[in-house]
Amino acid sequence: MLSYLLFILGFIVLIKGADYFVDGASSLAKRLGLSPLFIGLTVVALGTSAPEFFVNIAASFEGSTGIAIGNIIGSNIANILLILGLSAAIYPLQAKDSTVRTEIPLAFLATLVLFISVNDRLLDNFSFNMLSRTDGLIFWLFFIIFIYYTFGIIKNPEEETKTKDQKGPAVTLMMLGGLIGLVFGSKLIVDNGLIIASALGISETLIGLTLIALGTSLPELATSIVAAYKKKPDIAIGNIVGSNIFNIFFVLGTSSLIRPIEFDPALNFDIVFTLLATLGLLLAFYVGKKKILERWQGWGFLILYVAYIAFLIHRG
Repeated sequence: MLSYLLFILGFIVLIKGADYFVDGASSLAKRLGLSPLFIGLTVVALGTSAPEFFVNIAASFEGSTGIAIGNIIGSNIANILLILGLSAAIYPLQAKDSTVRTEIPLAFLATLVLFISVNDRLLDNFSFNMLSRTDGLIFWLFFIIFIYYTFGIIKNPEEETKTKDQKGPAVTLMMLGGLIGLVFGSKLIVDNGLIIASALGISETLIGLTLIALGTSLPELATSIVAAYKKKPDIAIGNIVGSNIFNIFFVLGTSSLIRPIEFDPALNFDIVFTLLATLGLLLAFYVGKKKILERWQGWGFLILYVAYIAFLIHRG
């Protein structure tokens, strides 16, 4: 009973944390004259990727390297199909030109680089598949290039005048408090969700591929949904696209630097599915109303995610 109560409490903390975090990020953009898209791609994306980062670092130190890749792949799929799907179902999301032309293709490139890096046996006839420390260094170089790119969209000409009604300490507290709520709430949900799932007799492999991946994506889920509800599409989309890039280049790169990660070829299906989901997101902005992810497309993403989870259950 305690696990069920803590599970519900986790959702309350998570949603409230997302509310503060989005408001704080928006205020920060206005105060500094920064583009909301820049804030979404960097500050918000990094903040909401914190659960994936902490889970992966812990898994690497403990030698549970299989969880590291499964967590990231599952999270990235959930980010696109579930989170952007729900966000678009709430409010159609209009993307910036740079998002369609550059950031989504970068997310696709990140997934493609991951596929190439982990398939040593398939591509080089090695006797093993490994995400090595060298791969981790390459991931970090890609990550640095991505951060350098974001500074090209750092300023928002429409927000050059700093607002006087927002005080710096208040903005900092809102973002810090919101981030703490996101991390703490997601931990409550994941930890107690694992207890509940185990009690119901669900296999640990299926739990890892679904519940842990979904649980670590809860900050992105809460943040993007709140941003969509508040009609801040730049933060909603930038959060997801930036988080997917962060997850691969920063989180997996750091994890493999700590300990090389063995790769199960069975996960190739999931990586290819991630590639297709990212490509589908890109194409969605050219179908129907250009550069807008419409409600019907959001529902389509949700149906695809349900089908993917059903496949995992069947496979698991």
